[in-house]
Amino acid sequence: MKKTLLVIDMQNDFIDMALGTKEAVAIVPKVKAKIDEYLKNGDEIIYTRDTHSENYLDTPEGKKLPVPHCIKGTKGWEIADGLYAEGKKIIDKPNFGWPNWKNEELEEVEIIGLCTDICVVSNALIIKAVFPDADVKVDAACCAGVTPETHNAALATMKMCQINVIG
Repeated sequence: MKKTLLVIDMQNDFIDMALGTKEAVAIVPKVKAKIDEYLKNGDEIIYTRDTHSENYLDTPEGKKLPVPHCIKGTKGWEIADGLYAEGKKIIDKPNFGWPNWKNEELEEVEIIGLCTDICVVSNALIIKAVFPDADVKVDAACCAGVTPETHNAALATMKMCQINVIG
C-alpha cells in the first residue's frame, strides 16, 4: 500500500512569525524527524503552503482574520528551514482545505503540521470524504493548533469522523 505523508503549512508565519505560537515552535523537531523517516523509507511526501496575495485583507478570510500572513514570495510564506525535502511536491492552496485531493492517489495517509484546528482538520476531512476507504491518520505530536484547547477539539472532531489520531 502506498504511504503518503502530508506536511500541512509548516511555514514561517505559522511557526514563529505573524501567527506563530510556542506550540508550533515545539513541534518542528518532531516534524523534521517524521519527514526524515518517510524519506528513509522512500515514501511519498506532499507539502502544502497557505498562499495569499497582497490583497489578503480584502478577502473574506482576511476580513475575519485581519493578520496578513503567508503572502506569496515573502519569508513568512516559505516552508521553515530544514523541513522541505528537495524535489517533493508542494501544493499552494489559497484557503484552509485543498479541494483537489481527488487528483492524488491516496491510500495510506499520515497528516502533520499546522494548524490542527484549521488547515489540518479541513484537509483531513476532505481526504476522508474523497477517499472513504483510505487509512487516514493524524499524528497529534506533530501538529499544533491556534491554542491547545482548539488543537484538542480538532483532534476530537477528527476521531469522531473515523480519522485515526496517533501520537
